[in-house]
Amino acid sequence: MSSQKMNSIFTRMRDVTRRHFFSSTATGLGAAALHSLLARDAAAATTFPNFAPKAKRVIYLYMAGGPSQFETFDDKPMLRKLHGQPIPKSLTEGVKLAFLQYEAHKCFGTDVGFKKCGQSGQNISNLLPNLQNVADELCVVRTLMTDQVNHDPAHTFMNTGFSIAGRPSMGSWVSYGLGNDSQNLPSFVVMRSGPEGQPIPTTAWHNGFLPGKHQGVEFYGSEQPLNYLQSPAGIGRKTQSDTIDAINELNRFYQQTAHDKEITTRINQYELAFQMQTSVPELADFSSESLTTRESYGVGDKPDGSFGSNCLMARRMAERGIRFIQLYHTGWDHHGQVVKGVTSRAKETDQGAAALIADLKQRGMLDDTLVIWGGEFGRTPMSQGGSGRDHHTKSGALFMAGAGVNAGASYGETDDFGFAPSIDPFHVHDFHATVLHLLGINHKRLTYRFKGFDFRLTNVHGHVIKDILA
Repeated sequence: MSSQKMNSIFTRMRDVTRRHFFSSTATGLGAAALHSLLARDAAAATTFPNFAPKAKRVIYLYMAGGPSQFETFDDKPMLRKLHGQPIPKSLTEGVKLAFLQYEAHKCFGTDVGFKKCGQSGQNISNLLPNLQNVADELCVVRTLMTDQVNHDPAHTFMNTGFSIAGRPSMGSWVSYGLGNDSQNLPSFVVMRSGPEGQPIPTTAWHNGFLPGKHQGVEFYGSEQPLNYLQSPAGIGRKTQSDTIDAINELNRFYQQTAHDKEITTRINQYELAFQMQTSVPELADFSSESLTTRESYGVGDKPDGSFGSNCLMARRMAERGIRFIQLYHTGWDHHGQVVKGVTSRAKETDQGAAALIADLKQRGMLDDTLVIWGGEFGRTPMSQGGSGRDHHTKSGALFMAGAGVNAGASYGETDDFGFAPSIDPFHVHDFHATVLHLLGINHKRLTYRFKGFDFRLTNVHGHVIKDILA
């Protein structure tokens, strides 16, 4: 071979740079990667549920701030008897508390009355008269345990199973595992109500490393539930539809070279947003509800931002196929005047929560809707400042009702002081595993590979608590 020909070959080889190699092979490599990603998402959609689910959807009534179990669901006569006396040091020694580090640990017995309710005899505070009326639908858990004693990490832990922000929330995991059952609304919706106070981090409903379509979408409680539901003046539906089609075509063209699964999410979200301009105003119109129904929730013919209004909206969302609905009500952080504080929050939430359960039942929807009520942790049986309660990780209360739940039952008991479980602890990881089980999901199989690890909501923990199941 001549030296001239050899030089020509070497020149061509030199020109095949790293950039040229990757650009020329991007289609093959990118397509393979995209196929892998899409196959993984498709597997999630087809693998779950693992078995016949009891619940098709979840409505999670989240009482943000840490509601006191001693004024709601865990009556402790011993605390009343020993009110003002020191609590046994054997209980508190070595236990991390948020503020009660240097105060004397004295028993704080509430003067709130309790009542045995319904045929089940559920023991429920008189501050919750409407929930007393649906006691036979509730499974009350009195031994909730968490790992985090301060609000932000406790919210994050309760919602994601981890104390560090950045992991997917429970609603996002459910959306990822089961998909969207609605054609024109998101699969995961969040609403907020309650007084100003302790903020709720938006990481509580974030999708983390899951695809963006599983992010919780926040709806407003009054006026327009979302911004930009109406097109600008002079822009008709046809013009807007043509514009979205053009944008989506550009995105699809870019997808051919970028091979980014979030581009597909963006295309789908543009189309969903366009459909929501029609579906959301209809969702937020209560005028089609009977007067009896509206009065049961304590609302009029339009959303008003109250917890009761959000509960009615949640029922309408459930009817329309939204998979996971989370209603936050703030203001439950009572380091002082706990009885006064719980009385106020109970007045704001009791009617709506009970109306939701009764309404779902009379429509036949409670059979496949799981309703949850609870916060991020419990409160101490010791007083703070004489009239308040500190954060507490060792015991708290929640209830579950509806699909597959052992109605009228109780799970777990705390010691005579209500400090820690005496039998049947119920850890946050167990809570997550049990909720997923009711949705037909084996919590050990709902995983997502990220940075070389197979992550799951329950981490490496969690047990399905079968005594809670019907």
